[in-house]
Amino acid sequence: MSGYGHGDDERTFAALPPARGGAFTRTWWGQVWLKALEDTALDGQQLKAGRRHARAGAVGAVSVRPGRITAVVKDRDGTAHRSDVLVRELSDEEWERLLDLAVDSAGHIAALLDREMPPHLVEDAAAAGLDLLPGIGDLDPECGCEAWDHCPHTAALCYQVARLLDEDPFVLLLMRGRGERTLLDQLQARSASRAAAPPERGGDGGDGAPGDVGGTRGVPAEEAYGSAFLLPPLPVPPDLPAAPGRAPSLDTDTEPEPGVDPAALELLAADAAARAHRFLAGVLGPDGEAPELTETGLTEAGLTEAQDAVRLAADSPAPWIAARLAAGSGRSRADLDLATRAWRFGGAAALAVLEEEWEPDAEALARAGARLAEAWDDDERPVLRRAGGARWTVVGAEAQVRLGEDGHWWPYLRSAGRWAPAGPADRDPAAALATAFAAGAA
Repeated sequence: MSGYGHGDDERTFAALPPARGGAFTRTWWGQVWLKALEDTALDGQQLKAGRRHARAGAVGAVSVRPGRITAVVKDRDGTAHRSDVLVRELSDEEWERLLDLAVDSAGHIAALLDREMPPHLVEDAAAAGLDLLPGIGDLDPECGCEAWDHCPHTAALCYQVARLLDEDPFVLLLMRGRGERTLLDQLQARSASRAAAPPERGGDGGDGAPGDVGGTRGVPAEEAYGSAFLLPPLPVPPDLPAAPGRAPSLDTDTEPEPGVDPAALELLAADAAARAHRFLAGVLGPDGEAPELTETGLTEAGLTEAQDAVRLAADSPAPWIAARLAAGSGRSRADLDLATRAWRFGGAAALAVLEEEWEPDAEALARAGARLAEAWDDDERPVLRRAGGARWTVVGAEAQVRLGEDGHWWPYLRSAGRWAPAGPADRDPAAALATAFAAGAA
């Protein structure tokens, strides 16, 4: 049962449905609210009429503000009356004392966050001279029907508010002068201030009684739950390092275990550091968001060993590394060179276009043909011959475009008898082919 309103100092709750039988409230704090109404009203017949109004759904939307609750209540004949009930607001000094009491026990905060009114907080407040829940004479009525005491309309409003209090005790705290967001922010700030203060000296020498710091008794669950709310804010994120950290050198006098290659481990450590640095750059950057984790980005989940070998080779210019990765992935050095070239243009998607030939179905092939036909004016269109799968070669030229399964077109050039990637993909096949021609002329 959530309210809407204008900022943190007003909440408006939609009209509640009729209450069919049973009590109006099920919580102890709701019962205290109704007892304050019943002890305040002088005419029991007016209260009975108010209960009937509330049960019939005659109370409209309820507005809750500091010191006041308001609703329009209709009589059986349809006559509408604006009804208000005034509740005393706590002073700033009283709120300061109440905040201190709440912060003193994480269990108080835990209960409020769980939408319960903690009885110990009410008792502690009463001992400190603060009345959170209303008592006799605390619910002051004002109604358009001009009754001087609680009338059926203000009584009906109070009965409906008891149902709201059942769901959210912050409604009562708003009546007393503080909205939920303001109150929680103040509690967190007070908690952080206490956490930052130097600890007080003294005590019993550090042994601690059961339940104290250093004791043996556990922490109640509600205390632990509330403590999570009372933790101070996280520290300011650190500055982003200018570059990834250097991998440790594993070149030592100690012989490695059989099957362990120190040089390969150094390479993998450096790769992990570089990817972690890119991830931090996204988190600590101006947008404050982590980059998307994809198979071509920071995590390589989903890549095969052969694909990941290409990724590593694309970032590692050392010849001995390329030779190791080529052998490990079942490629020749020439094949790995083409694969790394493709990877640099478009990651795993570009590698798939290079090494895998997919066969478009009739519908996809028709769309591709239409796209090729409309990409050029009639007098500029090159003669294209389908070279199998999703590949089209320019007749009389060493250029080709390939269609990826994602709908992008990739430029290719023929060099030394092999087709090689010539640039990044494009949605427009004409643009992709222009890239291929430009690469050939370079």
